[in-house]
Amino acid sequence: MATLESLADVLRSKNAGPFQITIDIMFNAEASYRRVSDAGVLTPQHVAKLYQVAPEQVRVIPFDRVRAIKITLPRRWGTLGSGSGFDRDVYGAQQHGPLCDIEIA
Repeated sequence: MATLESLADVLRSKNAGPFQITIDIMFNAEASYRRVSDAGVLTPQHVAKLYQVAPEQVRVIPFDRVRAIKITLPRRWGTLGSGSGFDRDVYGAQQHGPLCDIEIA
């Protein structure tokens, strides 16, 4: 079984303002994009569980035309925001890791 990391050509995270992270998942191949999209594993519920946030705080937005999926969720340190004393990743660039090993049928 393939993992999300092995199917995506780009899997990255970044800040979406001081209180949210956005994760970009991009595919060169239509077949890989469809495989991931059709697998049904990138749901707000599944992502919320991986990141320990409420499902209603997670947005999963597919962009068929450009073979990409965007996920937006709150930063792990909540209301403290980017650059706070407890922030370990000011730019949000290392937050995509929990998605890498998701298995795609």
